[in-house]
Amino acid sequence: MRDHGGDIDKAAKRFGGADWIDLSTGINRRPWPVAGISDHALQALPTAAAFTRLQEVAAGWFGCDPALVVPLSGASAGIQLLPRLLPRGRAAVLSPTYNEHAASLRAAGWQVDAPTTVAALHGADLAVIVNPNNPDGRVWWPAEIAELSRYVGHLIVDESFADPRPDLSIADAPPANVTVLRSFGKFWGLAGLRLGFVVGHEGLTRRLRDRAGPWAVSGPALEIGAAAMADRGWAEDTVVWLAEAATHLDQIMTQAGCGFVGGTHLFRLYDLEDASAMQERLARSGIWSRIFPWNPRWLRLGLPGSREEFARLQDALKA
Repeated sequence: MRDHGGDIDKAAKRFGGADWIDLSTGINRRPWPVAGISDHALQALPTAAAFTRLQEVAAGWFGCDPALVVPLSGASAGIQLLPRLLPRGRAAVLSPTYNEHAASLRAAGWQVDAPTTVAALHGADLAVIVNPNNPDGRVWWPAEIAELSRYVGHLIVDESFADPRPDLSIADAPPANVTVLRSFGKFWGLAGLRLGFVVGHEGLTRRLRDRAGPWAVSGPALEIGAAAMADRGWAEDTVVWLAEAATHLDQIMTQAGCGFVGGTHLFRLYDLEDASAMQERLARSGIWSRIFPWNPRWLRLGLPGSREEFARLQDALKA
């Protein structure tokens, strides 16, 4: 099933109201502050110079050679395109995880398995892992990823939630048969900009650039993405805020009777008797959360973005 968070229209239609706090995604609710967009970025076709500038800034953030980096209109673009560039065969997506990987692979003609153990990935023509994993926050260390890559034809590592955890990333030096996906919108909180990256070796990334076309990223995304990713001070402060906010959210939810399962700097996962009932309870106070059709006990929450949002969540839990 291709179910996703962020379906706030669905929540508003069902429960009414307009003043929603959307915690159904892992998008940072304290976004990088966009001061403005130049007329050129809005009015002209995206330039090669702007593309190269973003490529270089992103490579500096990832710690890799700019030649390995392909900016795209969101990590989701990479999820859709990569299965069509690799030789089709048997794919194994370590599960449970973000369901778009399996869906896009099936749409591209792959035979797809969804194993729950690492050993079951071995021998796959293509394996997919998400690091840190969505929704439970499971982590892989770079040495473990490099070891896994020896047992599969090609390995895709989705690092959409790895920006606050550079120690987990393999984007700085991926093995030859490893391709990394990175999101921009989640950590920088600008998901509507639609920007993401694929990091991999030049043969595949060259074909990916050709398949994506000459203007795969908009002018505003190129300009804002480069400025935001160069702002290391904001990034460092944000990692500290997110870590503290995650701890605070865990305290609130465990006091409300929820068991902590796992999470990342951008979302937390809890276990409770009836997740659907909790989602409805929060929704009556205008707070939208994420539940999963395949596990009725799991509730995922993004991090509130302010003291006021935390207070509103606490009031909703008391209602």
